[in-house]
This record gives sequence, structure tokens and C-alpha cells, in this order.
Amino acid sequence: MTYMIGEPRIDAEKRYYMACLDLEGRSCLVVGAGPVGIEKARGLLECGADVTVVAPEAVPEIANLGARWLQRPYESSDLDGRFLVIAASSDTELNRRVFADAEARGLLCNVADVPELCSFILPAVYRQDPIAIAVSTGGASPALAQRIRSEVAALIGPEYAELARTLRDLRPWGKKRFQTYEERRDYFQQLVARELG
Repeated sequence: MTYMIGEPRIDAEKRYYMACLDLEGRSCLVVGAGPVGIEKARGLLECGADVTVVAPEAVPEIANLGARWLQRPYESSDLDGRFLVIAASSDTELNRRVFADAEARGLLCNVADVPELCSFILPAVYRQDPIAIAVSTGGASPALAQRIRSEVAALIGPEYAELARTLRDLRPWGKKRFQTYEERRDYFQQLVARELG
């Protein structure tokens, strides 16, 4: 079936555009400092984000998190200058308000465990730097995404990460050596096949 640009896909389930965000040094906000909020903040911090958490109360883990904690209720102005926001409070109405505020500003927003209130969703991720494997069920089932992630991760040994580093170092050489994208692609595909069998 062919679709024209801008034509809605009525028969299809919602599809998300998969992307990897560079959060290094970017200002991100987490609303809520319970176990879910801390988990989300930790994930952002692991990717180099500048994280602020806003919540009147927090679980003890916040002391060792490395994020800035605004110990007070959320205010709409907390979104000023942010790249993205995650609403992870236990207050449904507050989460809805955060989403509405983010939408009004054109900010990326994730409301934990409420896919219909998200401009982006978070996949289950397996990391073996520099490799990251993300699995999404489109918000249908985090448990299933985690299971698939674990099964795929079992296939990826440390040799994959080492090869990824080697290939990264070879990219500048490949751009000088091969004139076209197709030549580079073919060379690197052959190299991967030779190294991994």
C-alpha cells in the first residue's frame, strides 16, 4: 500500500520515529522524585545531561544522584530553557499539566507510563559502550520490551563493542580513501563480516 506525504495512516498502529538524542550538557527537567523520577533522572545523567529534579519531597537516593533538586512544587516556569522534560510524579493531574505546558512550548515530554501523554517514549536499552540497543513496543508493554532487550543482549559480546570502536576510528580514513558512500558502505560491511563471521 502506498501513502502520500501528509496522508494519515488510518489502518496502522502509531509509529514512533526512532532517534538517539545527544543530551551532553543539555538542560533536562524531571518532575517527581520518587523511585520512577530518580530512575529517569539517573538515565539522563548517564548520558551527560544537566538534570534538575523538582519535587517537594524525594526518596533518599536523591542525595547521591548528582542532579540539582528544587525542593518545592512544580511551576510552569521550570520549563524555561529546557531541552526535554519527564513527568514522573504520582499526581496524575500534575503530570497532565506538565505535558500541556511542555506542548505549549514545543518541548519534548515524556509522562512516565502514560504513552498517550508523550511526545517521545523511552525504549528498553542495553548498553555496551559505544553500542546501545533500544527495544520499543510502542508503549504497549515495557515488560515485553525488557524481555526482548535481554534476549538480544545475550547475542552481543564484548567483541562487538571493540569492533565498534575500531570502526569509529577508521571512518575518517574511509572518507578519504573511498569517493562514494556506496564504496565506503561495501568496504565496512565486508570488514564487519570478516571480523564477526
